[in-house]
Amino acid sequence: MKSPASFKKAAAWALPYWTRGEAGRETPQDLFRVLYFGWLAAFTLKVLGSAWDVSWHFKWLRDDLAPPHLLNSVGTAIVVALTVIHGYTGYGVDKAALRLIQWGTGIFLVAVPLDLINHRVNGLDITSWSPSHISLYLGTFFMIAGVIRGWFMGAPPGRERVVVLGALFAFFLENVHFPEQHQEYGILSLGAWDNRATYAEPILLQFAADQMGRPIDRTMMAGFTLPVPDFLYPVYAVVAVLSVLVAARVMIGRFGAATLIAAGYVGFRTLAWPLLTFTGFPPSAVPFFMILAGLLVDVAFLLRMPVLRAVLGSAGVTAAAYGGLAAQSAVMGPVYGAIQGHEGLLGAPPLVMASAVWAGLGLLVVWLAVEWMAGRRRSRPVETAPRAVVAPATS
Repeated sequence: MKSPASFKKAAAWALPYWTRGEAGRETPQDLFRVLYFGWLAAFTLKVLGSAWDVSWHFKWLRDDLAPPHLLNSVGTAIVVALTVIHGYTGYGVDKAALRLIQWGTGIFLVAVPLDLINHRVNGLDITSWSPSHISLYLGTFFMIAGVIRGWFMGAPPGRERVVVLGALFAFFLENVHFPEQHQEYGILSLGAWDNRATYAEPILLQFAADQMGRPIDRTMMAGFTLPVPDFLYPVYAVVAVLSVLVAARVMIGRFGAATLIAAGYVGFRTLAWPLLTFTGFPPSAVPFFMILAGLLVDVAFLLRMPVLRAVLGSAGVTAAAYGGLAAQSAVMGPVYGAIQGHEGLLGAPPLVMASAVWAGLGLLVVWLAVEWMAGRRRSRPVETAPRAVVAPATS
């Protein structure tokens, strides 16, 4: 625990920076690092809370003051504080980054009470894909996009710049992929039901059944665990989630960036899996296919021509994603079944192979857009950015 002297020292360091300024002002290097390491801390708390939250809602009836919500709220409080600091002082961000952060934080804060009202009026919201939930993801999307831009524009060249940029993209990937965790938890919960076991508490199952107007049977369980069309998971994963890896590879500019970001996220999910399941929470399928898809993104960037890279890369990444999902269903299912004591549990959500064509075309459109924007940026003059500078020595 910090002593009063430590707080006084921190306040003495910070207070001189608390001055009104426009976005884009030169930022002392120590202040720049503190601000963005604060963002990393905030996103870490939010990710830990959200990872616990999905598993929680497959076991317990919803509770506004559930521990995962409280953990996420601490991260949100840091986000709000950082947004105010950037907005008032203008340090650490250019105008575009600041607008993204402010709009994202605003959307998120408006979505929170809307989600609470939705639950009060409509009861249990049994899908991650509801409008109020999507508003939360959308706000976080713009928020992290603004932080990525701020760090990208202002951080000095070097290893730290690359590592932090990769970490921010991993948080970005988690947010975009987050709604798909419903199917990843749902498929194993439905498999458990088929093996005459349940992960959810009786009160949750009864609440869901009453809301659907059905008895607690397999049809009700399917509606609770997999409430969206089967094609949505693979198409969204390829078009939306894997596009994040393409953008990350373009901005970071190093071979292996996409693979490492995907591996970092999958590694986190793999570590969280036993922590949750061995403490009595439901298990989920883990999106191992992302690592293979990320590798194909990196390989595609060995091609010099942007259009050819996008065309061949989209085809290869889509094939890798669908092939990886098919392999998870066939190979990983028995592994999960052995761990949980129920044979035959699937290791991936249902897969509609015919949707691969549409997924690949969607990814191609996004990839071409990313390449076009990157080309425009390279052809424009260098912009004025809020570069971190070494603070002058004081006597």
